[in-house]
Amino acid sequence: MLGANHRVCVEAFDDPKIPGVACHLSQARTGGVSGSLGLAEDPSRFSIACRQVGPITLPDKLKDNEEVFTADTSILFKETRVVRMFDRKRNTLVYLSYSTKMVDGSPMNAVSSVPIMPWRQ
Repeated sequence: MLGANHRVCVEAFDDPKIPGVACHLSQARTGGVSGSLGLAEDPSRFSIACRQVGPITLPDKLKDNEEVFTADTSILFKETRVVRMFDRKRNTLVYLSYSTKMVDGSPMNAVSSVPIMPWRQ
């Protein structure tokens, strides 16, 4: 084989509008020559885990379904996106990751919840 092997990559990102929240997104990456050259389409398989890592102060106006992260997963049109929602009743931030490509009639997706708790140093 001339290119890199298939692999799983983990990316970390902070919520750009809510300090105190960090997420980790794992995604399958295609190997081989086409994968090494960036020409292969990565599979629509991923997982997300978000956690409170510091004190959280919510902005006065928090948009629902606001995009907080995007990663290209093919040379043409396919992305993995992460949006944030706020469950007011449970005082919990909800992060939904999904693929922009349909697989078997529906987009692949994963969800992670971050209950907002008092933070002690």
